[in-house]
Amino acid sequence: MIESESRHALRELIDLLGEVDQRWVSEEWNLASESDVAGAHRALMHMLEGGLHTFFESEPSRPRFQRIVSPTRKFTGDNADAVYYDAAISSERQYVVRGRLDGAVYVSITVEVGTADGSLGTRTGGVINDTGFDVDADGRFEIRLGGPEAQRNWLALDPEASRITTRHYYENETCAAADPTRNAALEIECLDAGPPPAAPDAASVAAGIRRVAQFVRTRTLLQKPMAQAEQPPFVSIVPNQFPQPVKPGDFGLAAFDAAYSMAPFAFGPDDALVMSARWPECRCANVSLWNRHMQTFDYANRQVSRNRAQTTRKADGSFEIVLAHRDPGHPNWIDTEGRPFGLVFWRFMLPEGEIATPRAEVLKWSEVAARA
Repeated sequence: MIESESRHALRELIDLLGEVDQRWVSEEWNLASESDVAGAHRALMHMLEGGLHTFFESEPSRPRFQRIVSPTRKFTGDNADAVYYDAAISSERQYVVRGRLDGAVYVSITVEVGTADGSLGTRTGGVINDTGFDVDADGRFEIRLGGPEAQRNWLALDPEASRITTRHYYENETCAAADPTRNAALEIECLDAGPPPAAPDAASVAAGIRRVAQFVRTRTLLQKPMAQAEQPPFVSIVPNQFPQPVKPGDFGLAAFDAAYSMAPFAFGPDDALVMSARWPECRCANVSLWNRHMQTFDYANRQVSRNRAQTTRKADGSFEIVLAHRDPGHPNWIDTEGRPFGLVFWRFMLPEGEIATPRAEVLKWSEVAARA
């Protein structure tokens, strides 16, 4: 057998997958059933695909935008109302990003730090949203990254910048993330690319494999179980009890200009969770369901989230959203897919003023159905 650096890297990846199976897919991470194991293996396959799709080929001098998550590739908190792309960059270079709004109600570019080796981002290094760049009559825009400072259409690159994430948020009656007609037409050009990179060799292929391995490792073994990890202030570990929505600061993979609130949900097969809330003044907002691995439920085939356009409100602007395992006849029903446990995540983009904290109450399904 011919030994090479790429073969060593591949064996490391295979060994990592074995360790993830033995430890992360086990009681050590609070898994307790065959369905828990199947869910973890599914999440692992999605992460492996995500690493291969976005990090195996990663060259900051010749970056390309790749769609991060999709209806069949989910990790790190995807969203039924958003389409995300990312691309590798270097703080030592300058870039131009071109794209279009595509009907989105909020668009931004976020600088990620700490991702060069495939790791989960350690912090957010800057953001520009559509209030900071010009959009022409056709919805197209052009933004410069790095280089000389400008008043608009420019985003500074943190000295440790290694990647950018784009966000297109929609408030449509239909689910944007499952809509194949959505097309932001994103392009990224490196203005000082230099000569083409060398042809792939054992070292470069090994480096790509190791980025994929680190992508998986930092999203599995290096993430403590939720109940054991220190959580940001917008996260509650108490079921059915939401914290005050707050902006995340420079928390990794978050947007500076959004406010979040998250809590687990848990209720019985004949119950429903009734959430009372009020949308704040903001650019857009929604509430989504995730499993324990921060994967959205099946938004392509079920109503597992609600944005403002999908929410029926009362005369005073308040509303109730009902989580239930089967349809109670309520206009704001969110389908739990029959899962007794999951995560509820609220997002508010560019909020103005204080945001009312969502409240939740467990009621009998029959009681909710009777008043629907």
